Amino acid sequence: MSARRTEGPPARRRDLLRRRPAGEPETVDLPRIMRYVDAGRVLRAPDEDSVADGLRFAAAAPDHMTMLLYPAPDAAAVQELAQAWDLHPVLVDDLLHAHQRPKLERYGDVLFLVVRSARYVDELEEVDFSEFHVLVRPGAIAILCQDARWIDGTAGAALEESIADVLARGDRSLLTEEHLLNQGPEAVVYRVLDTIVDGYAPVLRGIDIDKEQIERQVFSGDAAVAERIYRLSQEVIDTQHVTSSMISVVRSLSEGFGKYDVPQELQTFLQDVSDHLARAHAQVSEYRDALAQILDVNATLVAQRQNEDMKKISGWAAILFAPTLVAAIYGMNFDVMPELHWTLGYPSAVVAMVGFAGALYWIFKRRKWM
Repeated sequence: MSARRTEGPPARRRDLLRRRPAGEPETVDLPRIMRYVDAGRVLRAPDEDSVADGLRFAAAAPDHMTMLLYPAPDAAAVQELAQAWDLHPVLVDDLLHAHQRPKLERYGDVLFLVVRSARYVDELEEVDFSEFHVLVRPGAIAILCQDARWIDGTAGAALEESIADVLARGDRSLLTEEHLLNQGPEAVVYRVLDTIVDGYAPVLRGIDIDKEQIERQVFSGDAAVAERIYRLSQEVIDTQHVTSSMISVVRSLSEGFGKYDVPQELQTFLQDVSDHLARAHAQVSEYRDALAQILDVNATLVAQRQNEDMKKISGWAAILFAPTLVAAIYGMNFDVMPELHWTLGYPSAVVAMVGFAGALYWIFKRRKWM
């Protein structure tokens, strides 16, 4: 993570569930990607094969599996998938509208997961989230990237990069372990979860660097640090919401181990993912508490600096008040006043004003008000 500037990031529109960097296209014209798995080997599906053909391939043998990736699913693609897989109307509505927190639901023999990956935008000090919908049925898995950012055919986030490369070329390590692929689409789901959770680590490192910079900025007396604290706190809160929802998803998967006869190896794999996720969530909670404490410290320091300023203002007001009082008295239009017609009256008044001011300045200086 590169070093960042100490001033706060520019203002931006907040959207908890979906945010795109400025200038990025809203839609991406990329085709559906389909790959077949035969005895652990990833094969390229014929271009003319439909989603229904993929299901027929998966049903042809116990060691067959079909993987689908939708980089930017539109209504037509979702409807094709819904028809071939006979998806529930409520599930189809979720796929079409997206913008959801992580969750797990079952519709008959179809398992539906909503998961969110994260990456840290260093320049903006912003956590950017990507939403994925994962559909699993016997012998088949479909992954829909609901708001992925694609550049030259390759996704920007780590999860998107890994899945795209594997499904497009089959030459990366995410899904190429034959012994895992032989255990069916559940192994792919756990790999996806593992990649997402591993992606939280660099996000937390970025937040930690910013937190340390903010701590130094607070004690340097920078007046702009309060806004930076508020902005980073919002990012931490968003991340905490995502990690807590992801914990619920992983917990729901764990509760189905016995009911759905999940292999022991996959159970161990998911338990490892659960441990990493729990640590990430705990770290996010610590950052939120730390930022709240930093904000309190900053408020205390601001109040202390304001108190010091008020002492100086009060001291100078008192210093100026003494000569003003003498001048006001002897400036009155009266004939009968002490020393009014005295030859040394004017020098004495001036000396008294300077003396009073000097004495008050010495007293305030000694008490460190000045």
